[in-house]
Amino acid sequence: MAALAGLSGKHHAVPVIRDADVVASALRQALAEASPEERPGLERAAALAEATAAATDGQMRARWVRSRLAAVGFTGDLGSVAAVKALRTAEPKLSLVAAVQLQKEALNHPQ
Repeated sequence: MAALAGLSGKHHAVPVIRDADVVASALRQALAEASPEERPGLERAAALAEATAAATDGQMRARWVRSRLAAVGFTGDLGSVAAVKALRTAEPKLSLVAAVQLQKEALNHPQ
């Protein structure tokens, strides 16, 4: 987990919780015991969980940034000052420095 320094010198962290590997394992177990009718859906779910587990921390934080921006209805340029403002509106406890760092991470990991 990377910490981002805020204006006050404190660190503000956006943790990346990685339990997709546990979910993928549970899906694989269910797939091993599945009926033929259940297999296609479980195979798709397992593949999605495995793809999520393979994402980097940066990719996960970029997804988080985009989800937080979407939550406040932001549809503008991700690289804009307005995006930072919207991110801080969505997450008021983020420092300006942390919000800018997260914005840069999202820009470095396009969807």
